[in-house]
Amino acid sequence: MFGVDDEVLYVGKARNLKNRVTSYFRASGLQAKTMALVAKIRRIEVTITASETEALLLEQSLIKELRPPYNIVLRDDKSYPYIYLTGHAEYPRLTFHRGAKARTGKYFGPFPSAYAVRDSLNILQKVFQLRNCDDSYFKNRSRPCLQHQIRRCTAPCVAAINAEDYQQDVELAVMFLEGKSQAVLDIFKRKMESAAQTLEFEKAARYRDQITHLRKVQENQNVHGATGDVDIFSLVSDQGAYCVQGVFIRAGRMLGNRTFFPKNELSIEDGEVLSAFLSQYYLASGGRDIPKDLIVSHGFEDLNLLSTALTESSSRKVAVSHVVRGQRARWQNLAHENAQISLQNYLSNKRNMFGRFVALQESLALEDLPQRMECFDISHTMGEATVASCVVFDTNGPLKSDYRRFNIEGVVPGDDYGAMEQALRRRYKRVQKGEVQMPDLLIIDGGKGQLNRAHEVLKELGVTELQVLGIAKGPDRKVGLERFFLDSAEVHMDGSSAGAHLLQHIRDEAHRFAITGHRQRRSNNRSQSPLESIPGIGPKRRRELLTHFGGLAGIKGASSEEIAKVPGINAHIAKQVYDAMHA
Repeated sequence: MFGVDDEVLYVGKARNLKNRVTSYFRASGLQAKTMALVAKIRRIEVTITASETEALLLEQSLIKELRPPYNIVLRDDKSYPYIYLTGHAEYPRLTFHRGAKARTGKYFGPFPSAYAVRDSLNILQKVFQLRNCDDSYFKNRSRPCLQHQIRRCTAPCVAAINAEDYQQDVELAVMFLEGKSQAVLDIFKRKMESAAQTLEFEKAARYRDQITHLRKVQENQNVHGATGDVDIFSLVSDQGAYCVQGVFIRAGRMLGNRTFFPKNELSIEDGEVLSAFLSQYYLASGGRDIPKDLIVSHGFEDLNLLSTALTESSSRKVAVSHVVRGQRARWQNLAHENAQISLQNYLSNKRNMFGRFVALQESLALEDLPQRMECFDISHTMGEATVASCVVFDTNGPLKSDYRRFNIEGVVPGDDYGAMEQALRRRYKRVQKGEVQMPDLLIIDGGKGQLNRAHEVLKELGVTELQVLGIAKGPDRKVGLERFFLDSAEVHMDGSSAGAHLLQHIRDEAHRFAITGHRQRRSNNRSQSPLESIPGIGPKRRRELLTHFGGLAGIKGASSEEIAKVPGINAHIAKQVYDAMHA
């Protein structure tokens, strides 16, 4: 369904296309949101597919690509994290991994969150004491690090354990990650008894500690002998808000859970919302791990169709069910209870956030309630790698999809005024062009100086209707003692009021977002070779230079004439390299 200017409003599928389309044009009985959709429709396009499964897959790919405003759209593009066992020949390491699985080694997961991965890695370190350090760190150790002293690593870097014993620990860790924790526990028991019989009491004590850790893990899982790979999804709704709670089981182990809040613009039934969500979750998201069993809280018309589509996508049988018993029913109830709690918290936070906006309106004596606020902050280290952040809040809280960072260039290092001016100019040029929505209130982390500079930039760009608020730090930077300036006039506001808390929240979020970007940029700059910034020096010439001189120190100690002797380097490029290395 297309609206004005060929904007895609809605994508749908149907067995009986005539009945489905005409249902939107009934004389009565339509929901208000459906009527709003119909009023915007200018034309409808139809695609005929060979099967229902093909129609479902096409629908979800179009929704993923076009993101129509009246569809259930899954806003979750992050890749899921894994535990990665490197392909190191003798002493592989366990580490956190997110992204393409391109390197050699084994990947375990996916896990529902980074926290779940780090929690599992913490357990693995306690039980199996495998290294987690980088290879460069590992190769250059002359004595064990702190991880060995706190019994989290067997120190293979200094040969405190031989390769054969280390490989045995690796094999046990792999068994544990594959869900064979009971078998690992039995092996540790046998080893403990054997060590005790040969009077190797220290080794027996180590096995005893490992058994204790493993038993705690098994107690925390609450699985009671259940096995298999299962995803459980429960949907609850209240006051027009929807929450989908996912619980993820792999090899009988509960890896964690994840919460989603989809929007239901057409007020469709709960079962249809869950059906649309799951289709988006599994079929329109690349690389998604599909389990053998899927348990849902609601039955819906396309349940068998979803099972068929998941089976085709994963090339193995996938069962989708909503009536279950025993342990699976307990998992289903667990997901439902978590969904209810998450929705209650979401609605509570939403109400609290709206109340803060109302309090801010009253404190600042604004005519209208601000619906959208933007806050800017600057972060750098002694002028190095300056980054400006822009965070956006609406009456629901942080709008993270609209956050932006600006890498500041061409400004005197440490000039916060110049950095702020550049960020504002880049942002509000786009606002003037209609590419970005105009906020109702602009917030600057700074006092009158920053505020005046912001006014100059906005006046220059012709943005005169926007109100600007400055937040000046209080004595000793204490929270609650800030000073607030609205369009250059100081506003007296109780630091403990709801409005002040909202301003502190958005200010702190802008600071967090700026400093995270700055640290990333600083790290990238410091890890970059000086050769990479020289025009005309590509990967091949860098390799030739490093091979010829044996490293950066050799290049720095060479004259431009010596550099020119390297294959592929002429006198002009040699002079550029020499100047760059001695800048």
